Amino acid sequence: MKKYIVFLVALVMSGGAWAAELPPTLDSGDTAWILVSTVLVLLMTIPGLALFYGGMVRKKNVLATMGHSVSAAAVVTVIWVVLGYTLAFGEGGLWVGDLSKILLNGITKDTLSGTIPEILFVIFQMTFAIITLAIISGSVADRIKFSAWIAFMALWVVLVYAPITHWVWAPTGWLFAKGALDFAGGTVVHINSGVAGLVLAYVIGNRIGYGRESMAPHNLVLSVIGASLIWVGWFGFNGGSALAANGSAAYAIVTTQVAAAAATLSWLFFERMLHGKASILGAASGAVAGLVVITPAAGFVDVKGALIMGLIGGAVCLWGTNGLKRMLKADDALDAFGLHAVGGIVGAILTAIFASEMIMGKKIELIPQLLTQIEGVVAVAIYSAVMTFIIAKVIDILIGLRVGNDDERMGLDLSQHGERIE
Repeated sequence: MKKYIVFLVALVMSGGAWAAELPPTLDSGDTAWILVSTVLVLLMTIPGLALFYGGMVRKKNVLATMGHSVSAAAVVTVIWVVLGYTLAFGEGGLWVGDLSKILLNGITKDTLSGTIPEILFVIFQMTFAIITLAIISGSVADRIKFSAWIAFMALWVVLVYAPITHWVWAPTGWLFAKGALDFAGGTVVHINSGVAGLVLAYVIGNRIGYGRESMAPHNLVLSVIGASLIWVGWFGFNGGSALAANGSAAYAIVTTQVAAAAATLSWLFFERMLHGKASILGAASGAVAGLVVITPAAGFVDVKGALIMGLIGGAVCLWGTNGLKRMLKADDALDAFGLHAVGGIVGAILTAIFASEMIMGKKIELIPQLLTQIEGVVAVAIYSAVMTFIIAKVIDILIGLRVGNDDERMGLDLSQHGERIE
């Protein structure tokens, strides 16, 4: 008993230093939360994004558009466990991971990543890769070959997504080492996918009749349901990125909700000012804009910061999907660039401005952090753009990116899949 008391006294006097040296152990609460978060993030793509995108295209392309999200879940899953995860989170160097975890080699049910099983971390990160590819599909809706889309995904997740993930989130990545802040994927997911979508839209070309024929959404009910599922799923996206069931996760959920709500109101206000009416599609788009903007900052800012970021994000993304889109002259069919790249850039930069000492437990020097954030934005955008262009051109040369004119007029549901909605 005396030895036990002496041990406790020594532990208290040392400030817990002995305990700090102990290796991490499995935490059932953290594990349960990331299990739930994984389901929520996958829900964002299937059925969330599938419905959101599917409702915004013409009736003859709804099944094909939803199929892009479903196929993303299938293709990325296989590529991720074979090669993607090890390239993203293998030790490696500054630029990409090594092949030590190919086919999840060495990962058992007892291998830990922090306080959760590493195998759970694998699938949680997989869901991020899935939605990143699915977002890109919105830029080329109505005209991309299904076979070309499958080939693009397989190459892009290995050559673009995995290296950028390593830069930002792996401890050996160069942006991680520089101190770039990206809590849940502002650069990795949103800038990356939005820029890739814009480049792919340029390479594949405009839809037949773009700017001359009506291409109004065929069913906004589907889009609103999809956006609602995305909003709910985003709590796993941002809250789960704390990788623990703790105050950081709770705060990330609150800032996510506040930013989404603020951006919705901001979008609707400016849409009413500009066009005379506040649309329900605008409300759904504004919510997504706020969710994108807060993603890199969710675990770093307080509620005041989230509120301001949401208000700014709603207004800027409205411009991104209207004025900027016209300036770029690209047929980004479902506004992947205007919502995700623009929102991600705004969020990444504002993260440096609104990072809270109270939340992070340390003071952030504004100018150095701002420069680091801008460096990360520029590096991700350039790499994503260049590599996407190369991948798209190679696929176009080998099998062709785009369906023929007759197939496009017929609709991708029938021409690519032999199905249609009556």
